[in-house]
Amino acid sequence: MNEALHVFCTVVEQKSLNQAARLLNLSQPALSRKIRQLEDSLETALFERKGKRLVLTEAGRVAYGYAQDMLRLERKFRDELLRLHPAPKRKLTIGASLTTLQATLPDLIAALSERFPDTDLKAVTGKTHEIVEMVCEHKVDFGLVASLIERKDTVCIPLFDDHLCLVLPALHPLAGRDSLSIQDLKDLPMILFSRGTWYRVLMDDLFLRYGIHPEIKMEIDSFEAIVRLVSTTRTATLLPQSYLRESTLSDNELVVVPVPELLQTVRTTSLIYSKSAGMQDTVSPIVRQAAAMFQQTADRSQRPHPSGSI
Repeated sequence: MNEALHVFCTVVEQKSLNQAARLLNLSQPALSRKIRQLEDSLETALFERKGKRLVLTEAGRVAYGYAQDMLRLERKFRDELLRLHPAPKRKLTIGASLTTLQATLPDLIAALSERFPDTDLKAVTGKTHEIVEMVCEHKVDFGLVASLIERKDTVCIPLFDDHLCLVLPALHPLAGRDSLSIQDLKDLPMILFSRGTWYRVLMDDLFLRYGIHPEIKMEIDSFEAIVRLVSTTRTATLLPQSYLRESTLSDNELVVVPVPELLQTVRTTSLIYSKSAGMQDTVSPIVRQAAAMFQQTADRSQRPHPSGSI
């Protein structure tokens, strides 16, 4: 029953059979069968279709509340047994591409460490294609990459979409503008991310498309270093929205000025794992927690931001 409740809760939280199926490493027909079997055992419908949306019935809402309680109670039960008979720490290795290492991994590690204190988390880094190979060769349990990966031997779960933002020192001549055109970046002194990364590829493609040639002062592979240097050298930069926090901007006296064309620089950050590895007991709840965490972040990020910040 608990496995069925886990499947049910995943569908509710992901709000999509397709997304839940990918997270659970099941085909959509197999997932639909599991939901029907649960409904048959409970002798009530848990979902109803409204157009393309899957909506909980009143019985489904009640069932979801009790399912959460039962799964929490099971975790509490297992935790109590572990307290009496401590088990060796589980080990989990996460592979992160260079951009996700700086923009995504820190928050994920903090959240997972709090939620799974008995798991020893380790992170390794590399370029996107290197992380994909590590996943396929089982050198890491799952990977974070700033891209959608389409491979038959890999499950790819989109976490959130991201785009580049123009970041300027608060005292920069362009900082007071309500918005800028991409043409305003022409000959603009800038510090950019190093070549060879997804975000730099996005930048170079954008510059080529609009015939823009900014004055590139430095190329650096650290977001933190870029932020500090932009502040002190009075230059501009392009950074992913996911990296920018209000504290990052205010602490370094920086502002974000909207550039409509930058909305075209969308990348999807994804969680990937090997199909052949399956969803092991150690990995399954952590993958689910990671996906839920970023879904909540994405929901919050859809709210409008105050002027001059992210």
